[in-house]
Amino acid sequence: MSVFDTKNLSPRILSSFTAVIISSVNALLSLTLQPKWYIPLVVFSLTFIITYYLYYYTLQRFIYRKIKLIYKFIYQTKATRKEEFFYNTILPQKSLDEVNKDVQKWAAQKSQEIEILRANEQFRKEFLMNLAHELRTPIFTIQGYVDTLLGGALDDKSVNRKFLTNASKGIDRLVRLADDLGEISKLESGRIPIVQEAFIIQDLVSDIFEEMSLSAAEKNITLSFKKGTEGSLQVYADKPKIKQVLANLIENAIKYGNEGGSITAGCYVMDDKHVYIEISDNGPGIAEEHLSRVFERFYRADRSRSRTIGGTGLGLAIVKHIVEAHGQTVNARSKPGVGSSFGFTLEMVDS
Repeated sequence: MSVFDTKNLSPRILSSFTAVIISSVNALLSLTLQPKWYIPLVVFSLTFIITYYLYYYTLQRFIYRKIKLIYKFIYQTKATRKEEFFYNTILPQKSLDEVNKDVQKWAAQKSQEIEILRANEQFRKEFLMNLAHELRTPIFTIQGYVDTLLGGALDDKSVNRKFLTNASKGIDRLVRLADDLGEISKLESGRIPIVQEAFIIQDLVSDIFEEMSLSAAEKNITLSFKKGTEGSLQVYADKPKIKQVLANLIENAIKYGNEGGSITAGCYVMDDKHVYIEISDNGPGIAEEHLSRVFERFYRADRSRSRTIGGTGLGLAIVKHIVEAHGQTVNARSKPGVGSSFGFTLEMVDS
Protein backbone atom coordinates (compact mmCIF):
# COMPACT_ATOMS: atom_id res chain seq x y z
CA MET A 1 0.00 0.00 0.00
CA SER A 2 1.48 3.37 -1.02
CA VAL A 3 1.34 6.50 1.04
CA PHE A 4 -1.18 7.95 -1.40
CA ASP A 5 -3.64 5.14 -0.64
CA THR A 6 -4.00 6.34 2.94
CA LYS A 7 -7.54 7.56 3.53
CA ASN A 8 -6.63 10.30 5.99
CA LEU A 9 -3.72 11.72 4.03
CA SER A 10 -2.99 15.17 5.47
CA PRO A 11 -1.13 18.14 3.94
CA ARG A 12 1.65 17.59 6.52
CA ILE A 13 2.27 13.98 5.40
CA LEU A 14 2.04 14.94 1.74
CA SER A 15 4.50 17.80 2.27
CA SER A 16 6.94 15.53 4.13
CA PHE A 17 6.79 12.88 1.43
CA THR A 18 7.36 15.45 -1.35
CA ALA A 19 10.20 17.13 0.56
CA VAL A 20 11.97 13.79 1.08
CA ILE A 21 11.83 13.01 -2.63
CA ILE A 22 13.11 16.43 -3.76
CA SER A 23 15.78 16.52 -1.03
CA SER A 24 17.00 13.03 -1.93
CA VAL A 25 17.29 13.95 -5.62
CA ASN A 26 19.21 17.16 -4.79
CA ALA A 27 21.51 15.29 -2.39
CA LEU A 28 22.34 12.68 -5.03
CA LEU A 29 23.04 15.39 -7.59
CA SER A 30 25.30 17.27 -5.13
CA LEU A 31 27.15 14.01 -4.40
CA THR A 32 28.05 13.64 -8.06
CA LEU A 33 29.29 17.25 -8.20
CA GLN A 34 30.99 17.32 -4.80
CA PRO A 35 32.19 13.98 -3.39
CA LYS A 36 32.64 15.28 0.18
CA TRP A 37 30.23 13.33 2.43
CA TYR A 38 28.83 16.30 4.36
CA ILE A 39 27.82 18.31 1.28
CA PRO A 40 24.92 15.99 0.28
CA LEU A 41 23.81 15.91 3.94
CA VAL A 42 23.70 19.73 4.10
CA VAL A 43 21.93 19.92 0.73
CA PHE A 44 19.40 17.30 1.85
CA SER A 45 18.68 19.09 5.13
CA LEU A 46 18.34 22.57 3.61
CA THR A 47 16.26 21.35 0.68
CA PHE A 48 14.00 19.33 2.98
CA ILE A 49 13.35 22.26 5.33
CA ILE A 50 12.73 24.77 2.53
CA THR A 51 10.63 22.40 0.40
CA TYR A 52 8.60 21.08 3.32
CA TYR A 53 7.55 24.45 4.72
CA LEU A 54 7.00 26.03 1.30
CA TYR A 55 4.95 23.12 0.03
CA TYR A 56 3.10 22.66 3.32
CA TYR A 57 2.19 26.36 3.56
CA THR A 58 1.05 26.53 -0.07
CA LEU A 59 -0.94 23.32 0.15
CA GLN A 60 -2.44 24.24 3.53
CA ARG A 61 -3.52 27.66 2.33
CA PHE A 62 -4.94 26.32 -0.93
CA ILE A 63 -6.84 23.35 0.50
CA TYR A 64 -8.25 24.97 3.61
CA ARG A 65 -9.19 28.12 1.75
CA LYS A 66 -11.33 25.86 -0.46
CA ILE A 67 -12.62 23.92 2.55
CA LYS A 68 -13.53 27.16 4.30
CA LEU A 69 -15.57 28.19 1.26
CA ILE A 70 -17.28 24.79 1.28
CA TYR A 71 -18.25 25.11 4.96
CA LYS A 72 -19.42 28.66 4.45
CA PHE A 73 -21.67 27.39 1.68
CA ILE A 74 -22.89 24.43 3.74
CA TYR A 75 -23.65 26.21 7.01
CA GLN A 76 -24.39 29.67 5.57
CA THR A 77 -23.02 31.39 8.67
CA LYS A 78 -20.46 34.09 9.26
CA ALA A 79 -17.99 33.51 12.06
CA THR A 80 -16.71 36.23 14.35
CA ARG A 81 -12.98 36.91 14.65
CA LYS A 82 -12.82 34.95 17.90
CA GLU A 83 -14.56 32.00 16.23
CA GLU A 84 -12.22 32.22 13.23
CA PHE A 85 -9.20 32.13 15.58
CA PHE A 86 -10.72 29.19 17.46
CA TYR A 87 -11.42 27.22 14.29
CA ASN A 88 -8.04 27.95 12.70
CA THR A 89 -5.69 27.53 15.67
CA ILE A 90 -7.33 25.50 18.42
CA LEU A 91 -9.63 22.97 16.73
CA PRO A 92 -7.85 20.16 14.86
CA GLN A 93 -8.03 20.57 11.11
CA LYS A 94 -10.30 18.09 9.40
CA SER A 95 -8.95 15.67 6.85
CA LEU A 96 -10.29 15.68 3.30
CA ASP A 97 -12.05 12.40 4.04
CA GLU A 98 -13.85 14.00 7.00
CA VAL A 99 -14.79 16.98 4.86
CA ASN A 100 -16.13 14.60 2.22
CA LYS A 101 -18.33 12.90 4.84
CA ASP A 102 -19.62 16.28 6.02
CA VAL A 103 -20.48 17.27 2.45
CA GLN A 104 -22.26 13.95 1.84
CA LYS A 105 -24.23 14.37 5.06
CA TRP A 106 -25.17 17.93 4.09
CA ALA A 107 -26.22 16.76 0.61
CA ALA A 108 -28.44 14.05 2.11
CA GLN A 109 -30.07 16.58 4.45
CA LYS A 110 -30.69 18.98 1.58
CA SER A 111 -32.13 16.18 -0.53
CA GLN A 112 -34.51 15.30 2.29
CA GLU A 113 -35.50 18.95 2.70
CA ILE A 114 -36.19 19.20 -1.03
CA GLU A 115 -38.43 16.11 -0.89
CA ILE A 116 -40.34 17.59 2.06
CA LEU A 117 -40.73 20.90 0.23
CA ARG A 118 -42.02 19.10 -2.86
CA ALA A 119 -44.53 17.13 -0.77
CA ASN A 120 -45.65 20.33 0.98
CA GLU A 121 -45.98 22.12 -2.34
CA GLN A 122 -48.12 19.29 -3.70
CA PHE A 123 -50.23 19.35 -0.54
CA ARG A 124 -50.62 23.13 -0.83
CA LYS A 125 -51.74 22.87 -4.45
CA GLU A 126 -54.26 20.15 -3.62
CA PHE A 127 -55.49 22.08 -0.59
CA LEU A 128 -56.08 25.27 -2.60
CA MET A 129 -57.76 23.32 -5.39
CA ASN A 130 -60.05 21.50 -2.93
CA LEU A 131 -60.79 24.70 -1.01
CA ALA A 132 -61.77 26.45 -4.24
CA HIS A 133 -64.03 23.53 -5.13
CA GLU A 134 -65.65 23.46 -1.68
CA LEU A 135 -66.30 27.21 -1.84
CA ARG A 136 -67.50 27.17 -5.43
CA THR A 137 -70.37 24.70 -4.82
CA PRO A 138 -72.34 26.71 -2.20
CA ILE A 139 -71.44 30.06 -3.81
CA PHE A 140 -72.79 28.98 -7.20
CA THR A 141 -75.88 27.54 -5.50
CA ILE A 142 -76.57 30.80 -3.66
CA GLN A 143 -75.83 32.84 -6.77
CA GLY A 144 -78.22 30.75 -8.85
CA TYR A 145 -81.13 31.11 -6.44
CA VAL A 146 -80.53 34.84 -5.87
CA ASP A 147 -80.30 35.56 -9.61
CA THR A 148 -83.50 33.60 -10.20
CA LEU A 149 -85.29 35.54 -7.44
CA LEU A 150 -84.06 38.87 -8.81
CA GLY A 151 -85.13 37.80 -12.27
CA GLY A 152 -88.77 37.68 -11.21
CA ALA A 153 -89.19 34.61 -9.03
CA LEU A 154 -89.29 36.84 -5.93
CA ASP A 155 -92.89 37.72 -6.79
CA ASP A 156 -93.85 34.08 -7.37
CA LYS A 157 -95.17 32.90 -4.00
CA SER A 158 -95.03 29.27 -5.09
CA VAL A 159 -91.20 29.24 -5.32
CA ASN A 160 -89.79 32.34 -3.61
CA ARG A 161 -89.73 30.89 -0.09
CA LYS A 162 -88.28 27.61 -1.33
CA PHE A 163 -85.49 29.41 -3.23
CA LEU A 164 -84.70 31.61 -0.22
CA THR A 165 -84.57 28.53 2.02
CA ASN A 166 -82.16 26.77 -0.35
CA ALA A 167 -80.01 29.91 -0.59
CA SER A 168 -79.96 30.06 3.21
CA LYS A 169 -78.72 26.45 3.36
CA GLY A 170 -75.86 27.40 1.04
CA ILE A 171 -74.94 30.29 3.33
CA ASP A 172 -75.07 27.96 6.36
CA ARG A 173 -72.63 25.63 4.59
CA LEU A 174 -70.23 28.51 3.91
CA VAL A 175 -70.43 29.54 7.57
CA ARG A 176 -69.68 25.97 8.72
CA LEU A 177 -66.75 25.81 6.31
CA ALA A 178 -65.33 29.11 7.62
CA ASP A 179 -65.86 27.99 11.24
CA ASP A 180 -64.11 24.65 10.64
CA LEU A 181 -61.17 26.29 8.87
CA GLY A 182 -60.85 28.79 11.71
CA GLU A 183 -60.90 26.03 14.29
CA ILE A 184 -58.20 24.03 12.51
CA SER A 185 -56.01 27.14 12.24
CA LYS A 186 -56.42 27.81 15.97
CA LEU A 187 -55.64 24.19 16.84
CA GLU A 188 -52.49 24.24 14.68
CA SER A 189 -51.28 27.50 16.21
CA GLY A 190 -52.09 26.36 19.75
CA ARG A 191 -54.47 29.25 20.35
CA ILE A 192 -57.18 26.87 21.61
CA PRO A 193 -56.00 25.63 25.01
CA ILE A 194 -56.53 22.02 26.05
CA VAL A 195 -58.29 22.10 29.44
CA GLN A 196 -58.21 18.56 30.78
CA GLU A 197 -60.50 16.98 33.33
CA ALA A 198 -61.43 13.48 34.46
CA PHE A 199 -64.65 11.93 33.08
CA ILE A 200 -66.18 8.59 32.11
CA ILE A 201 -65.68 8.08 28.37
CA GLN A 202 -68.64 5.66 28.05
CA ASP A 203 -70.99 8.31 29.50
CA LEU A 204 -69.83 10.81 26.87
CA VAL A 205 -70.35 8.27 24.06
CA SER A 206 -73.86 7.52 25.39
CA ASP A 207 -74.71 11.23 25.37
CA ILE A 208 -73.69 11.54 21.71
CA PHE A 209 -75.61 8.37 20.81
CA GLU A 210 -78.69 9.97 22.38
CA GLU A 211 -78.18 13.26 20.53
CA MET A 212 -77.80 11.51 17.17
CA SER A 213 -80.46 8.86 17.65
CA LEU A 214 -82.94 10.66 15.36
CA SER A 215 -80.41 10.94 12.52
CA ALA A 216 -79.56 7.25 12.94
CA ALA A 217 -83.24 6.29 13.05
CA GLU A 218 -83.85 7.97 9.68
CA LYS A 219 -81.52 5.36 8.11
CA ASN A 220 -82.55 2.60 10.52
CA ILE A 221 -79.00 2.45 11.94
CA THR A 222 -78.48 1.01 15.42
CA LEU A 223 -76.06 2.64 17.87
CA SER A 224 -74.51 0.45 20.57
CA PHE A 225 -71.42 -0.48 22.57
CA LYS A 226 -69.37 -3.53 21.75
CA LYS A 227 -69.97 -6.30 24.24
CA GLY A 228 -67.61 -6.19 27.17
CA THR A 229 -66.73 -2.50 26.76
CA GLU A 230 -69.82 -0.98 28.42
CA GLY A 231 -68.10 -0.57 31.79
CA SER A 232 -66.81 2.72 33.14
CA LEU A 233 -63.35 3.89 32.09
CA GLN A 234 -62.18 7.25 33.39
CA VAL A 235 -60.02 9.34 31.07
CA TYR A 236 -58.19 12.64 31.48
CA ALA A 237 -58.85 14.98 28.54
CA ASP A 238 -60.64 18.10 27.33
CA LYS A 239 -64.24 16.86 27.51
CA PRO A 240 -65.88 19.34 25.05
CA LYS A 241 -63.19 18.71 22.44
CA ILE A 242 -63.33 14.92 22.81
CA LYS A 243 -67.11 15.22 22.48
CA GLN A 244 -66.51 16.98 19.16
CA VAL A 245 -64.15 14.19 18.08
CA LEU A 246 -66.71 11.49 18.88
CA ALA A 247 -69.54 13.52 17.33
CA ASN A 248 -67.60 13.93 14.08
CA LEU A 249 -66.77 10.22 13.90
CA ILE A 250 -70.31 9.05 14.70
CA GLU A 251 -71.88 11.63 12.37
CA ASN A 252 -69.62 10.44 9.52
CA ALA A 253 -70.55 6.82 10.24
CA ILE A 254 -74.25 7.72 10.02
CA LYS A 255 -73.82 9.82 6.86
CA TYR A 256 -71.86 7.21 4.93
CA GLY A 257 -73.37 4.11 6.56
CA ASN A 258 -75.72 1.73 4.84
CA GLU A 259 -79.48 1.70 5.42
CA GLY A 260 -80.25 -0.70 8.27
CA GLY A 261 -76.59 -0.83 9.31
CA SER A 262 -74.98 -0.57 12.74
CA ILE A 263 -72.46 1.63 14.53
CA THR A 264 -70.61 0.37 17.58
CA ALA A 265 -68.33 2.06 20.08
CA GLY A 266 -65.58 0.17 21.85
CA CYS A 267 -63.48 1.38 24.81
CA TYR A 268 -60.43 -0.70 25.62
CA VAL A 269 -57.66 -0.52 28.23
CA MET A 270 -54.37 -0.55 26.31
CA ASP A 271 -51.96 -0.36 29.24
CA ASP A 272 -51.74 1.30 32.64
CA LYS A 273 -51.78 4.76 31.06
CA HIS A 274 -53.97 4.69 27.94
CA VAL A 275 -57.48 3.91 26.77
CA TYR A 276 -58.32 3.20 23.13
CA ILE A 277 -61.70 4.42 21.85
CA GLU A 278 -62.95 3.08 18.52
CA ILE A 279 -66.05 3.90 16.45
CA SER A 280 -66.87 1.15 13.94
CA ASP A 281 -69.52 0.70 11.26
CA ASN A 282 -70.50 -1.91 8.70
CA GLY A 283 -70.82 0.61 5.88
CA PRO A 284 -69.31 0.58 2.38
CA GLY A 285 -65.74 0.95 3.66
CA ILE A 286 -62.74 2.84 2.26
CA ALA A 287 -60.20 1.57 -0.24
CA GLU A 288 -56.70 0.98 1.14
CA GLU A 289 -55.06 3.63 -1.05
CA HIS A 290 -57.20 6.32 0.57
CA LEU A 291 -56.67 5.37 4.24
CA SER A 292 -53.38 7.21 4.67
CA ARG A 293 -54.99 10.48 3.52
CA VAL A 294 -58.47 10.47 5.05
CA PHE A 295 -57.37 12.87 7.81
CA GLU A 296 -56.21 15.51 5.32
CA ARG A 297 -58.30 18.63 4.84
CA PHE A 298 -60.95 18.27 2.13
CA TYR A 299 -59.71 14.83 1.14
CA ARG A 300 -62.63 12.66 0.08
CA ALA A 301 -62.32 8.98 -0.77
CA ASP A 302 -65.58 9.08 -2.75
CA ARG A 303 -66.04 12.61 -4.10
CA SER A 304 -69.28 12.02 -5.97
CA ARG A 305 -71.01 10.48 -2.94
CA SER A 306 -69.58 13.13 -0.60
CA ARG A 307 -71.10 15.93 -2.67
CA THR A 308 -74.63 14.50 -2.34
CA ILE A 309 -74.24 13.85 1.39
CA GLY A 310 -72.74 17.26 2.14
CA GLY A 311 -70.33 18.34 4.87
CA THR A 312 -67.29 20.58 4.79
CA GLY A 313 -64.68 17.86 4.29
CA LEU A 314 -62.88 19.02 7.45
CA GLY A 315 -64.41 16.73 10.08
CA LEU A 316 -61.63 14.14 10.17
CA ALA A 317 -58.95 16.83 9.94
CA ILE A 318 -60.43 18.43 13.08
CA VAL A 319 -60.49 15.00 14.77
CA LYS A 320 -56.79 14.51 14.03
CA HIS A 321 -55.80 17.97 15.30
CA ILE A 322 -57.77 17.65 18.55
CA VAL A 323 -56.39 14.18 19.33
CA GLU A 324 -52.81 15.22 18.54
CA ALA A 325 -53.25 18.37 20.64
CA HIS A 326 -53.75 15.94 23.56
CA GLY A 327 -50.44 14.28 22.67
CA GLN A 328 -52.28 11.15 21.48
CA THR A 329 -52.69 9.27 18.19
CA VAL A 330 -55.57 8.57 15.82
CA ASN A 331 -55.87 5.91 13.12
CA ALA A 332 -58.27 4.44 10.59
CA ARG A 333 -58.93 0.85 9.49
CA SER A 334 -61.24 -0.12 6.67
CA LYS A 335 -62.10 -2.64 4.00
CA PRO A 336 -64.52 -2.11 1.12
CA GLY A 337 -67.75 -4.01 1.67
CA VAL A 338 -66.92 -4.73 5.32
CA GLY A 339 -66.86 -1.34 7.05
CA SER A 340 -64.59 1.20 8.72
CA SER A 341 -63.16 1.79 12.19
CA PHE A 342 -61.72 5.05 13.49
CA GLY A 343 -59.89 4.95 16.81
CA PHE A 344 -57.83 7.19 19.06
CA THR A 345 -56.04 6.98 22.38
CA LEU A 346 -56.57 9.02 25.54
CA GLU A 347 -54.80 9.21 28.87
CA MET A 348 -56.41 6.99 31.48
CA VAL A 349 -56.98 8.12 35.06
CA ASP A 350 -55.42 5.77 37.62
CA SER A 351 -58.14 3.93 39.47
